[in-house]
Amino acid sequence: MENQYPHQPGAQLDPNSGAQAPSAYEAAYGTTPQPQHSAPAGTPPYQPTVEATPQHANPSSQVAYQAPAAAVAKKGASGGKTFLVAFLGALLACALAFGVFGVVQMNQPSSSSSVSLGAAESGSVEAVETEASLAEAVADKCLPSVASITVYSKAQSQGNGFYDLLYGYGYGNQGDQGTEAESGLGSGVVISEDGFVITNNHVVADGTRFEVVIEGKTYEADLVGQDESSDIAVIKVKDASGLKAIQIADSDNIKIGEWVMSIGSPFGLEQSVATGIVSATSRSQIVDASTDMYGMSSGAPTIYPNMIQTDAAINPGNSGGALVDANGQLIGINTLITSYSGNYSGVGFAIPSNYAIKIAQEIIEGKEPTHAFLGVNLTTVDPTTAQRYGFPVSEGAYVSSVTPDSGAAKAGIEQGDIITEFDGVKITSASDLTLQVRTKNEGDTVPVVLNRDGEVKTVDVTLGSSK
Repeated sequence: MENQYPHQPGAQLDPNSGAQAPSAYEAAYGTTPQPQHSAPAGTPPYQPTVEATPQHANPSSQVAYQAPAAAVAKKGASGGKTFLVAFLGALLACALAFGVFGVVQMNQPSSSSSVSLGAAESGSVEAVETEASLAEAVADKCLPSVASITVYSKAQSQGNGFYDLLYGYGYGNQGDQGTEAESGLGSGVVISEDGFVITNNHVVADGTRFEVVIEGKTYEADLVGQDESSDIAVIKVKDASGLKAIQIADSDNIKIGEWVMSIGSPFGLEQSVATGIVSATSRSQIVDASTDMYGMSSGAPTIYPNMIQTDAAINPGNSGGALVDANGQLIGINTLITSYSGNYSGVGFAIPSNYAIKIAQEIIEGKEPTHAFLGVNLTTVDPTTAQRYGFPVSEGAYVSSVTPDSGAAKAGIEQGDIITEFDGVKITSASDLTLQVRTKNEGDTVPVVLNRDGEVKTVDVTLGSSK
């Protein structure tokens, strides 16, 4: 089983596999899914894990990055899209340090402006049994606020074997470079009447042009900005006005077992809905940056804290789409799945709306998205390293360095400390601590338990900003 992005790739990336955190499937059911490295005929969705330890630490599980899948048949503004999809191999091990993650900002309004996101009005859905079911009423309310996104990218050189080794990849194959082609399909959610649309970063990454279909009408769109660290991006539809922005709920109030609906463009089939329940909350995962053919890392790690788990169908093409509640209000952005086949298997994940909209707001205002920052670089302590270096504990997060003037430094955390607990949560690895910090807000003060040369200490740390 692997973890995949539910948007559809057109050109398969080639990341190397590496250690990742245990999957959501493993954490929920106590089993270890088999890794799947080959690309199926259909486009696999993106799938997460629940634990904070790197997923590939257990060789029988893996996380695979999925680029968007190319459509084999072009369609009209409101028709379905049929396409072949391919997904990538496993991503690398989780990040060990907390730092500032890069953000690409383009075509942004002045940072002094403030944009109100979501529908101005609020209200619940009332379904009268004789007239419409709950699903019909929610779909009728929300479908106008969900977009289908087609991504176009510049074609890449195919390489030239032996000459690549001598002169670099792509030598002698320059003819096709610069040709724009459809490279992926995904979904998005309208969050303002004038055309701001939130989606996943992995949907629009590497795109050079974006085509958006909203209520059957096709628009061109610009990339406003993206935050690779949180997998959130915002695009702006050109020449749009009077769009129906989705209503936004407080995702902190969702309950396990409550009714939900996923909306998007699975396999390019626009305006598709599926219903289910909230299966669990607080599912977290770290996915490291992908690598190129030479093993060089590209980009920043992606951290998914406190995701919503649902059994509402999420498939390739659903990435960036809406997860809404029974009132037709946004509670999450569909992002990941866990599956043996690469398609829907009843375990999907959405980024909570509170977190996603916060990042989108910062992007729209021209700011760099910020995250809570502890101020340490870390290495995982396991029984093997503990025995080799004579550590007093067999698991935890070893502090390899401390950022000056950070919250950790001010609290007295030192190089060589081994952090074993953060805000009451047991820490068994660097990834555990990374995820736990991301669940907090800058300015939060949390107790941290550490072991220093065999002595257990508790310090209170006020988290700073990743800026």
